[in-house]
Amino acid sequence: MLIIGISGKTLSDEDRVWLAAPQVSGVILFSRNCSNRDQVTELIDDIRMERPDDPFLICVDQEGGPVQRFRQGFTRLPALAQIGELHDSKPKLAVALAEEHAWLMASEMRSIDIDLSFAPVADLACGNLAVGPRAFHADPAVASELVQAYTRGMHLAGMAVTLKHFPGHGSVIADTHFDTATDSRTLDELRRSDLIPFVDGFAAGAEAIMLAHVNYPKIDTMAAGFSNVWIGDILRKELGYAGIVIGDDIGMAAAEAMGGVPARIEAHLNAGCELILACSPSLVEESVNATAHLDACPAARVESLRGAVAPTWEALEDNPKRDEVIARLAEFLPEPSSK
Repeated sequence: MLIIGISGKTLSDEDRVWLAAPQVSGVILFSRNCSNRDQVTELIDDIRMERPDDPFLICVDQEGGPVQRFRQGFTRLPALAQIGELHDSKPKLAVALAEEHAWLMASEMRSIDIDLSFAPVADLACGNLAVGPRAFHADPAVASELVQAYTRGMHLAGMAVTLKHFPGHGSVIADTHFDTATDSRTLDELRRSDLIPFVDGFAAGAEAIMLAHVNYPKIDTMAAGFSNVWIGDILRKELGYAGIVIGDDIGMAAAEAMGGVPARIEAHLNAGCELILACSPSLVEESVNATAHLDACPAARVESLRGAVAPTWEALEDNPKRDEVIARLAEFLPEPSSK
């Protein structure tokens, strides 16, 4: 049920204790864990050795633009907003590049044995301080088209898709990493706007969804990630979504309203979240202790997010498609480069 963060570029003894806990279903890696491709590949191999016999997820946020955790030795990816801007003048080309961007990102991650890059951002690009250029477009129809293309590209590379941040984080200003956020719109207003890319992403086969730490008081008193109304009634029953539900990081300021770490985890689980992010190593020990008495996330649910068989990095470099995609991104979008 827990996806935890670790502090360094190698595993500490404390990390190994945490990884052995059956309720820990995965690890999320950050820039602090990566100095270059060879080093992070060794770290991933070491993590795998700690959990060789059951499904276990190794995750990252490798979106491109401002949120790309692995850089040295990997292709520098443009922000998704650049694809949305291109769509305004060349929609067919933008759709093709969204799929190719996704394939390239996911192929590079799969080649080093990353299961999941939590992508794409399906929020609308309406000025949120946390989302910014991470979202494709302000128009729900355009965002939806590009989300579906991105889903196709990730699937072609053998990676499951995680849409974030349901039911839509992009239309409020506050950054939930540092503050609470409230969206005063009605459910009908959200159905006509922010929900569209998510609903169409489900239909395109997205396997997972990450919830927003945003309050929608006209729908429920709880923020979406802690709300059985959003997860049970709307997401599961009304929209018929059967995939994995992931709670966003419990260390974010917007989650603190639920109380301490155990209370935040309990609220996520009670609402229907199956996987919960504890990204800060400072919160991991308390999170592991708070869940020691609980059943682990069912193996089949974790397995559904595991990456498919992937080429080695050397084989990927020998694939002419990779060079073609990098060249097309460089031609039509500003500032991408291969490092």
